[in-house]
Amino acid sequence: MNRIDLSSLTTEARNPRTVDLDALSTAELVAVMNDEDRLVGEAVRHELPRIAAAIDAIAQRMHKGGRLVYCGAGTSGRLGVLDAVECPPTFSASPEQVVGLIAGGPGAFVKAVEGAEDNEALGAADLRAIGLSAKDCVVGIAASGRTPYVVGALQAARATGACTIAVVCNRGSAVANAAELPIEVVTGPEVLTGSTRLKAGTATKMVLNMLSTGAFVRLHKVYGNLMVDLQATNDKLKARAVRIVEQAAGCAAAVAKELLAGCDGEVKAAIVAHKRKVAAHVARTLLFTHDGSVRAALAAP
Repeated sequence: MNRIDLSSLTTEARNPRTVDLDALSTAELVAVMNDEDRLVGEAVRHELPRIAAAIDAIAQRMHKGGRLVYCGAGTSGRLGVLDAVECPPTFSASPEQVVGLIAGGPGAFVKAVEGAEDNEALGAADLRAIGLSAKDCVVGIAASGRTPYVVGALQAARATGACTIAVVCNRGSAVANAAELPIEVVTGPEVLTGSTRLKAGTATKMVLNMLSTGAFVRLHKVYGNLMVDLQATNDKLKARAVRIVEQAAGCAAAVAKELLAGCDGEVKAAIVAHKRKVAAHVARTLLFTHDGSVRAALAAP
């Protein structure tokens, strides 16, 4: 990819409100950072229709067995990996269902791999390595919108027939143009010029939160606002599972514990078993025949 003039990118522009950043008192410094962060939410709000469309596209693919694949470099790649690894414990998703790819491989999460982000072919190769198919959905993440690794990944994904989404923080970028569904959250110049781990990173995290959470809500991993498909793998999560059953089923904590024990720790089954007054295996059957939806299982004849 040809080099471009970074001065054309709003994420690289100098912020006129922070030109004396090093001369500010610490109190003034954190105040101006907070003021700039207030702009992020509004920038994300402008993109809500496109974020909603992306969620529906992801959910449709995942419902048919497809995967959500994040691709990025540097901070953008790390945010994708972070969102991916949080999905299994939150939604009982398999580790293969949401995948985070970062330019330079897993080691680049903790130590930069120089030059990896400038390689378009590497983005395509990383997708081939995970066996990308037309059922999958690829989200290319790049604050600048110009990262060659991400452009290459999105081009390869489109050639495969996968759904392609871009999350960028500049308008009219190469990454956005490479995707079918571009999400362009323009957060403006950073407090520290060019440091896109700040406002751009915050905006990216907000969008990825929406994409994964929204998709799993559509996949019936949530009942009300309760994470009824969580994996209770430690004491904190076991206690949360009890509280979720307690709240959703309207029962005492002791009863919730008994329900979970009788349902092998499955929160959804415990809720349905109690509210429908059926055995655990019947609750599981109701959930299975209603696509895992607690709400539908409770409403069924």
